[in-house]
Amino acid sequence: MNLENHGLHFLTMLTKSKSSLYYVHLILPPKISISSLRTATKDSIVHNSAKILRKNTEFLVYCNTQITQHGRNRNIKEAESIFNRMPFKSTKAREVFAKMPERTTSSYNAMITAYNKNGCMVDEAYELFCNMSERDAVSYATMITGFVSKGRFDKALEIYENTPGKWREPVCSNVLINGYVKAGRLDMAVGIFEGMVRRDVVSWSLMVDGYCKSGRIMEARKLFDKMVERNVVTWTTMINGYLKMGYLIDGFGLFSAMRKEKGVLVNSTTLTVIFEACGHFDRYREGIQMHGLVLKLGFEFCVFLGNSIITMYCRFGCTGSANLVFDLMTRKDLVSWNSLIMGHVQENEIEKAYELFERMPRKDVVSWTTMIMGFSGTGQTDRAVKLFRMMPEKDDVAWTVVISGFVSIEMYEEAFRWFTEMLQKSVKPDSHTLSSLLSASANSAILSNGQQIHVQAIKMCLELDLSVQNSLVSMYSKCGNVADACQVFMSIKEPNSEGQEPNHVTFLAVLSACSHVGLVEAGWEHFKSMTSLYNIEPGPDHYSCMVDLLGRAGLFDEAVGLIYSMPFDPHSGVWGALLGASMTHLCIDLAKLAAQQLIKLEPDNGDKVRIDKKSKRIKKSPGCSWLVVKDKVHLFLSGDQSHEDSEEIRVTLQTIMKEMEELGCYR
Repeated sequence: MNLENHGLHFLTMLTKSKSSLYYVHLILPPKISISSLRTATKDSIVHNSAKILRKNTEFLVYCNTQITQHGRNRNIKEAESIFNRMPFKSTKAREVFAKMPERTTSSYNAMITAYNKNGCMVDEAYELFCNMSERDAVSYATMITGFVSKGRFDKALEIYENTPGKWREPVCSNVLINGYVKAGRLDMAVGIFEGMVRRDVVSWSLMVDGYCKSGRIMEARKLFDKMVERNVVTWTTMINGYLKMGYLIDGFGLFSAMRKEKGVLVNSTTLTVIFEACGHFDRYREGIQMHGLVLKLGFEFCVFLGNSIITMYCRFGCTGSANLVFDLMTRKDLVSWNSLIMGHVQENEIEKAYELFERMPRKDVVSWTTMIMGFSGTGQTDRAVKLFRMMPEKDDVAWTVVISGFVSIEMYEEAFRWFTEMLQKSVKPDSHTLSSLLSASANSAILSNGQQIHVQAIKMCLELDLSVQNSLVSMYSKCGNVADACQVFMSIKEPNSEGQEPNHVTFLAVLSACSHVGLVEAGWEHFKSMTSLYNIEPGPDHYSCMVDLLGRAGLFDEAVGLIYSMPFDPHSGVWGALLGASMTHLCIDLAKLAAQQLIKLEPDNGDKVRIDKKSKRIKKSPGCSWLVVKDKVHLFLSGDQSHEDSEEIRVTLQTIMKEMEELGCYR
């Protein structure tokens, strides 16, 4: 074997693998000794470089794919393990590079690529780029890619503008367009695209993708129709754009047209896009037809495609069909197992999920977390905790699932105890953790707990997270602290640094807060701003809050007018709000109307129905109230007299009610 051809290979491997020569020795044929590698000449370093670089690129793509997959599955240790076997030891690579007797354009490009791939060494790459006596298209494209990947578009554009015309288009232009599209800067991408003289199918496809991702689906289609040449990527991009936006008829229609296009063959990526849309939008019929098409066309049942079909059937609730697909797959990965387990959990088929979990040849953090979520979601907290304790590596998601499980069954004190333990273990909570605990604080009306979580959110720089802000508004309003609720709401009326705006949940919380303290004008203002400023259509719950607000204020004409102006039939919450307000203000006729409507919609409401259901052996959760006195939580259930001070409380309540009757406040 000619050692001269391995100089560039050696340099490239040092930037991708172990810096030790012993590791390189294991990769290259065993006949090549380490000493030979050290003394090998570099006279013909560029021979076969294209072939070598192509192989190395394939290796890198494989590693990156594995790292990405493990990252999506939260297998951080697995991702780190692969990454650590291919670190970019640029100092060692630079040493080899410095000793080269003749540094060619290819060797410079390899070194620049190494620096770019190292992530934080783009300036070192640029230094080499500036020192090059001769550059080619790869040099410019690689350097532009480096700056684009770091978001430094000013430098990328500077290099692009200085790129010789013969190399600028289409490769360098495509690199820059791709960077702008990924960064959401479509206007800049359009500028580059429109200034191009030579466009290829990649250029057009990138712009179609950019318009789709920006939600400008009609403009994407116009561009798509102008294309002279379309490949499978272009078709799949346009189809995916339609389906992501919910234009299912257009998406499915375009897929049919794609199948008739000469020279374009449907691939597994296209099919996966279709399966994802069918599952997401609950299009069972189309999903079944697509599965039949896969079988008819004789597609190889690869893992990627099989997983998408399993996920689709699980979203349909057809876990039996999902299991059949799973059993037919000759090769399964962690995603296959986890998708099926999640499907069973979502259908409350916990024992089937646990059986699969036990059969798994290898479990990752997603497997454990999904199973813990299954136990927590069905009230089996003991099993959830036991499994959590067995979990080899616990991340913030696993902790949050356990905490949320306790919140869902109203064991709020236990949820906060676990949160304390989570902090003691130095596990950093995320926005979901804090939102769950804020929900617990709101439901138990313990303001001090909610304030402590608010402080945690500020410490962790999560106070601007929209889900946390929504939970804060809800917590403060339910705890009676409307001033703070409004203050939080006002902080998100304008888009924050991340471009977030209030959503339907935010408005529900703030309208509830206005209702609790009778802020009629503020309530109307926020209600009307939903459509006028934020293009959010009020839902039934928003109308319920407004009816409650107007009813509490005694504005019954406005309340009734709002009910009859609703664009949909009022639900029980609306009539319930009117009934409560009518009883408070002794508007008997209006109360009767509301009660009649409520009985039609919800005949099983009230304490009386609880007794009737008990005789029929039907279970209904009892009414529940909490009071906090001197940091101690007192729990009261409807019809329950187990509290230690129950008799004293009853006597006191009777005295208060008698005094209220004498004052005309209670009848």
